[in-house]
Amino acid sequence: MSLARILLDSAATTALVAAMALSAPSVHAADKVSIMVGGYEKQIYLPAKLTEALGYFKDEGLDVELLNEPAGVDAENEMLAGAVQGVVGFYDHCIDLQAKGKFVESIVQFSQAPGEVELVSTKHPEIKSPADFKGMSLGVTGLGSSTNFLTEYLAVKNGLKLGEFTSVPVGAGNTFIAAMQQDKIQAGMTTEPTITRLLKTGEAKVLIDMRTMEGTKAALGGTYPAASLYMQTDWVEAHKDIVQKLANAFVKTQKFINSHSGAEIADKMPKDYYVGDKEGYVKALDAGKAMFTPDGIMPEGGPETVLTVLSAFKKELQGKQIDLAKTYTSEFVKNAK
Repeated sequence: MSLARILLDSAATTALVAAMALSAPSVHAADKVSIMVGGYEKQIYLPAKLTEALGYFKDEGLDVELLNEPAGVDAENEMLAGAVQGVVGFYDHCIDLQAKGKFVESIVQFSQAPGEVELVSTKHPEIKSPADFKGMSLGVTGLGSSTNFLTEYLAVKNGLKLGEFTSVPVGAGNTFIAAMQQDKIQAGMTTEPTITRLLKTGEAKVLIDMRTMEGTKAALGGTYPAASLYMQTDWVEAHKDIVQKLANAFVKTQKFINSHSGAEIADKMPKDYYVGDKEGYVKALDAGKAMFTPDGIMPEGGPETVLTVLSAFKKELQGKQIDLAKTYTSEFVKNAK
């Protein structure tokens, strides 16, 4: 073969490879996002792990790292420090942070009720309402957490003053249960599956139940948006494409929750989340499913209820103008595909 022919064939091959490369769809590395969850084994934050299990993050081309932090307030601090891009925690932090000059917004609203219960140790039958909290030690996940906020509101609403009771950070699950067994706390606010575990052993009874819409309205005066994905507003504005993908994934999960039974949902979750009692886990999930929004949209009137609750005891909010429109956005969930 002549040198000219070899060169001609080589040039043609090079051109063909170049053309194929140009016509082939470009392959992008998945968008990496770190999200801190305020205790991802809690049923109130179930959408985070469920979305991962269903493969919805990957379907959107996302590489999402879920990190566990038992107290929501610590998860919030990690986000503000730039260690993570988002938090799965309570919406009330978005209002609380605005009062401190930090702008954070709920992107997807997972729930319209807290999913929290104030449990009282059966060793203390004298506690019949929050008015009896005076002098008591009350369990919360962490100081400055949403369980702390709700505990303080219930106490103040029932005539107590801050300082007349003690909030004790005890986390959830085994640490909460141990604190109640050892009488380090006489009552406390927690979620499923911790609630079912303590009721099953008879070591606690329900004082205030905010797992349902009816119970929430009775305790707090209205719909109370709680579990959500929230992120710093500046980050959202600079990464709208990634935020939209997150919204797409989470909205699919909300629809899955609302169209499947507790047993079907539980089957997708890690087995250690059942804490040895799958039947109890499923029963609690079926009973509490109504707290989840069907579409991730902020419930109407919800932000106003949260502001009213927080303003009842937080001096930082009293007399301060809070722009609720800047504490959440429905832009991404309404555009979800």
